[in-house]
Amino acid sequence: MNPVVQELDGIRVTNGIHEVTDDISHSPYWNKDIAPTRVSDRKWGLKDIAALWVSMSACIPTYMLASSLISEGMNWYQAVLTIFFGNAIVLIPMILNAHAGTKYGIPFPVYCRSSFGVRGANIPALLRAFVACGWFGIQTWIGGWAIYKICTIYIPSWDALPKFPVWCGDINIAKFACFMFFWAINMLVIYKGIESIRILLDIKAPLLILLGLALLAWAYHAAGGFGPILSQPSAFIPGGPKAGQFWMVFFPALTGMIGYWATLSLNIPDFTRYSRTQRDQVIGQAIGLPTTRRCTRSSAWR
Repeated sequence: MNPVVQELDGIRVTNGIHEVTDDISHSPYWNKDIAPTRVSDRKWGLKDIAALWVSMSACIPTYMLASSLISEGMNWYQAVLTIFFGNAIVLIPMILNAHAGTKYGIPFPVYCRSSFGVRGANIPALLRAFVACGWFGIQTWIGGWAIYKICTIYIPSWDALPKFPVWCGDINIAKFACFMFFWAINMLVIYKGIESIRILLDIKAPLLILLGLALLAWAYHAAGGFGPILSQPSAFIPGGPKAGQFWMVFFPALTGMIGYWATLSLNIPDFTRYSRTQRDQVIGQAIGLPTTRRCTRSSAWR
């Protein structure tokens, strides 16, 4: 099918995708990082959007969040339904906000200008950046900690290295070095730009699925099957230790599921501005977000 192309005052519209054809680099509100993407820059297809969610969902913090539902008293199907509802709810604003990024090729700071004005948009952009810095620190620390624990298997003496002052926490030189190493890897990928992120995601997503299946196989063998988990009753049934308290746990748990990706539902245009079509971003997110998070969390319970 031939593409439908329209020219509208310096904007080319191709099958609903807007591309700025005029040179707007002279504007004081323009810079390279937030400039609208051109059609030639849109290299993210359906599989890339899906890979984005596979890569972000299959991580240690999601495993930790998943296991907390079981420890709070839910059985397996209550936990699965809670996760599904949370994912389905957060998917709605995720797709809706992603629409503008794909249609106009704009990132979150520019998207905010329609609501907050050109200068006012700096406030939500900075607030989102502060939250991102916090999450980046948490994820980087967990990644560095994983490297440290693997290394201590082969170099046990690392645990005995001098520690920093008490106010720095239980951190020694080796832990700090592993943290900085993991941080440097992240910085290198970011420095290389969005295309390096896309390539990394395409490699990482299938690798994480394979490793997740390997972890599941190990857990199955170590636990002697899935029977103990699948047969574990809910703590909220009559006579249980938390009888009648299901809703007191369900709603905070549901909020936690939604809150985990709520901030990204705001700045999802930062990624979908590189999507080729609306179909790619909608189907890619619908496939990658609910299914991957539910599967990775289910594997964590085992």
